[in-house]
Order: sequence, then structure tokens, then C-alpha cells
Amino acid sequence: MFIINHRGFFFWLTGLILAGVIGAIVVWGLPLGIDFTGGSLMQVSYENGRPALTDIEKQITPVGLGTISVRASGDRAVAIRTRSQTPGEHEAILGALSANASTTEVAYTSVGPALGSQFTHKAVWAILAVVLVIMLYIAFAFRRVSGPVPGWGYGFTVVAMLAIDIIVPTGFYAAYAHFTGAEVDSLFIVALLSLLGYCVNDVIVIFDRVREHLAKNERENNKEPFEETIGKSISETMTRSINTALTVVLALIALIYFGAETTRNFALVMLVGIVAGTFSSIARSAPLLIPIAKWFKK
Repeated sequence: MFIINHRGFFFWLTGLILAGVIGAIVVWGLPLGIDFTGGSLMQVSYENGRPALTDIEKQITPVGLGTISVRASGDRAVAIRTRSQTPGEHEAILGALSANASTTEVAYTSVGPALGSQFTHKAVWAILAVVLVIMLYIAFAFRRVSGPVPGWGYGFTVVAMLAIDIIVPTGFYAAYAHFTGAEVDSLFIVALLSLLGYCVNDVIVIFDRVREHLAKNERENNKEPFEETIGKSISETMTRSINTALTVVLALIALIYFGAETTRNFALVMLVGIVAGTFSSIARSAPLLIPIAKWFKK
């Protein structure tokens, strides 16, 4: 019952966290990668040590590609982002880079502006569609629940918590990208969609336990306060939620430190989202049913 008795503190803490992450998004924004904006991204590795980034940029400038972004990638490689390159421009860049050093092109990706815009729209619609389906499913699954909150109230609560669970890792990534130069790519969208599935599963476990207790109280004519039912449900599922999250967190930490660099940002977003989602399911989702129940009672 600790969480129920101190739910006001957790609601205020949620507000402070939201203010911080939304501030990060507003101030720094989300730098979109070529998956969304279009352009060319090439990764080049230096066998005998990487030169200064400014020197690399000076070598590429004569090719005439306009604005060029050169960022470090690991200890020996660089990631070079430009507008869409022609085959001739691509070869010219490789020739300029290998003029004074031994280089190897590790990866090259080119996306047209039209394809990038289309991908952006599809990503947004995919997230909205998943949230809508989740809300409808929960409203249907809890349509016969007995208690002060109707079925659609559970669906509304889950969607509100999912919005927070998405905003928190997004705000974290905005700050992370500002200081490291990371960009939003297709793996970032995959991470958000994965978090939606994981977080809703965590919340459903607690809500289902609430439904079981409400049904049992109705059968036995037990006049148990709704706050006590919520507190009991949280206590019975807390260990399961924490243990599940811990196993996923350990796997993500291993992926961050020992996995490929291309999946590191994905793992970071997932890690922040899993921690935020576990906190949300335990300290926010179920306790939020109490003020909702009071509102319906009035």
C-alpha cells in the first residue's frame, strides 16, 4: 500500500520527468537521419589512425556537395552525411579521403527525399495505429469488469501511460543526440514500437489482477475499498514486473557494451523505455485508476 498512500508523490515526480523530457525535445529537437530526410551516409575506416575531423571535411569540400556533416564513429572510422550523391561524386569522395591515408569504406546508404518523406508518414501512422488498436482491445477485454471504472476507462489509462512511456525515451534521445551527434533512424521507430508492446503487457498484468479481485469481491459480496484492491494488485504483481524488467535490462546493457555500434542507440532507447515503463506500470498506471474512479463516482 506504500505506492497507493504516496501516489501524489509519484504523480508529481512524473510531472517533473515529463517537464524535463518535453523541454529537451522542444529545446534540442530530434535530428532526423537520412531514413526520414533523404541523403547519403557513408562510413569510412582509417587503417593507420583517423585524422582530425576538420581535415577530413576540408578534403571533401572541393567535391561540391554543399553542407557536409563529418562525425566520429568509433576509434578509427568517420560517418559522413551529405545530400544524395551521384556515383561520380561518391567515387570522388573516396578518392579524396584515400589521397593521404589508407581507408576502407565500411558502409554506404543513400535515400531519396521522396522515400524519406514517405517513411516519416508511415512511421507516424504505425505508432498511432498501434496505440488505437491497444485502446480498443483493452476497452473490449475489460467491458464486463465490475467496479467504479468502466472498461473504456482502463483503455484511456493505458493510452495515457503509453504516451508517457514514449515521450520519456524520446526526450532522453533528444538530449543524447544533442551531445553525441546521434540521429533518429528506422531503428529508433522500431524501438518505440517494441516499447509499446512491452509496456502495455506490463500494465495489463496489473489491470487483470485488479479485474480478478473486483470479480471475487462481487461474488463474495466483499465491500473492499477500491484503493485497497489497487494496492493489493500492485503488491502481488510488483515482483514479477521488476524481475521481468531486470532480465531485459541486463540483456540490453550487454548489447550496449558488447554489441555492434549500429544497434547501440536502439539498445539505449529500449533501456530507458523499459525502466520508464516498469516505473509507469507500478507507480502510475494502477494508482491513476483511483482518481478516475472518484471522478466517475461524482
